[in-house]
Amino acid sequence: MRYHRYFRYIRPAAVLFNIIILYLLFSWVGIKGVGIFFAVLIGIKEVIHFIFLWRLEKRIFTPIEKLRQGVDEISKGNYNIKIEYDKPNDIGLLIASFNEMAQKLYESEKIKAEYEENRKTLIANISHDLKTPITAIQGYIEALLDGPVEHAETKNKYLKTIYHNTVYINKLIDDLFLFSKLDLQKLDFHFETVSIRDFMNDLMEEYKFDLEERKIRFQYLDELEQDGCVGIDGKRFHQALNNIINNAVKHGPDNNLSIEIKMYHRNDFVCIDVRDNGPGIPADKLPFIFDRFFRIDPERTKDFMSTGLGLAIAKELVEAHGGKITATSIADEGTCFTIMLPILQNTQSEVYDETRLDY
Repeated sequence: MRYHRYFRYIRPAAVLFNIIILYLLFSWVGIKGVGIFFAVLIGIKEVIHFIFLWRLEKRIFTPIEKLRQGVDEISKGNYNIKIEYDKPNDIGLLIASFNEMAQKLYESEKIKAEYEENRKTLIANISHDLKTPITAIQGYIEALLDGPVEHAETKNKYLKTIYHNTVYINKLIDDLFLFSKLDLQKLDFHFETVSIRDFMNDLMEEYKFDLEERKIRFQYLDELEQDGCVGIDGKRFHQALNNIINNAVKHGPDNNLSIEIKMYHRNDFVCIDVRDNGPGIPADKLPFIFDRFFRIDPERTKDFMSTGLGLAIAKELVEAHGGKITATSIADEGTCFTIMLPILQNTQSEVYDETRLDY
């Protein structure tokens, strides 16, 4: 900013020096008329020069100084900074680019901090969730090693408990691996364009057989006004839907559980409702059900071998399809999960026998 200091301090001194020299010169020569003429001419020139320099400082030097201060703040790690400047010139474009860069850096740093916090929470939750079954396994193995168990029934109970806890640990590791790949956006998807009606008909046949075998009432309603095509990875979408249905089964009543699945149009989306007649989700806990490791009833859920990641995985999988998932619930009446998938435009609705996937 050497030139800035020159225009600000040295230039006014030079102007004053010129005025003194002219005064002395014309005083010695004695031609007052000529002196006055040149004095006025020089005065006008200096006024114009002053206005020019004032505008130059206001439009260029001051914004550049602010820009330099902003760069200093960025170098210190302060990304939440914005330079105010509304003049439509090259400096204005430069400052607008700087503000955009600072905003992106701020958002990136914010996301980085959130990821770091999530990583710490994830590690804490993993440690907590692994400690309980490992402690149980260790305790029962120690009981078996301390001496022979007299009753075969007791021994079988110990072994079953060990087995169930190892199953839980294995499921937790699988869910963590899947969720981590989703979180890092490294999970491979194989999307295909399919008829949503045909796809759901095939899938619902499987659920009808499976759930009715488990004495669960199941109903599927196709209320589509017309068929539509969606881009879908059959395996991953089935996994998302399966997590939702398993959640209803785990938290539903032991007897007379009912699950209803309904498909319909809403604007440019195909909507799939999964409704149950379970106990419902408390209103204060409903906003958190898609959070990782969140459990409505932590103590009871352990009996179901739930990892607390099922709904979080379902949400990530649905969003990877460009869709949305929401939930509504009424206490003692049940819960309804709604999956929304975008309908592909300018695609002819055909029967894609060759695209039907193995689930």
